[in-house]
Amino acid sequence: MGPRGLLRRPILLAALPLIASCVQQGDLGRPAPTAWNSLVDAAGALAARDRSAPASPFPFTEDEKVLRDRAWRYLMPARDPFAFEAALADLTRARLLPAEWRPAAPSAYFDALMAEEARSPVSRYRRLSDDAAADGRLLPAFAETASRVMRADLTRLRSLPFIRTLNDADVRSAALRVAENRCLVAWVRREARLREEGYRYALEHLLVAVPDEEAVGAERVLAFLAARRRLLDPLLPVDAEARCGLAPGEGTEAVLVTKG
Repeated sequence: MGPRGLLRRPILLAALPLIASCVQQGDLGRPAPTAWNSLVDAAGALAARDRSAPASPFPFTEDEKVLRDRAWRYLMPARDPFAFEAALADLTRARLLPAEWRPAAPSAYFDALMAEEARSPVSRYRRLSDDAAADGRLLPAFAETASRVMRADLTRLRSLPFIRTLNDADVRSAALRVAENRCLVAWVRREARLREEGYRYALEHLLVAVPDEEAVGAERVLAFLAARRRLLDPLLPVDAEARCGLAPGEGTEAVLVTKG
């Protein structure tokens, strides 16, 4: 079911403001480990299954939990002045809403940056540099965790033919978890690229609106971010985003047969 079909459901549409307002934030913007947030995540898994997106009933491994914690930053807006929209973004992160529901406008970060109160144009350049630098610093840890998860998934898939006590449901659940993990990595790779594009758009428009020498430092930070973002490229085939339904192309099931 597409985002329009989802939002056409009157009961769900009416409930979204209530759900969004109840999402409880933890430290560093991550979801707090509360019963309510667990319920939101569980509802997101059910919604993903309803859309035929991969959602395995298997429990998460420790690395899979860490992968999802590290993905949080890149699945939320880099800077959003509107609490309600940020909460809706969290529901998208939890997969209660489909990923394509949130528009990827290059100007979104710049608009949010300009909407914030700032004492001087310099502070906006520095804010941009700080956000982009934080993204770049955290990408290697995400890439390392993703590599461990994908190696474990490869072991999981290779073991399936040799375990005779598995039934069809077990095999399908294993395949769904592999697809789920790969699609999460593909989603973060896509969002990291879009965030970099948003930072670039903001820097170029700041340079025209309020030129300042701080732009030189911001340019260096964006080069640092671009280099770090490339760590995600070898993790999956180039068409993984399309295979996961994050871009026009094949459906989600095709990700199950991508190379390990």
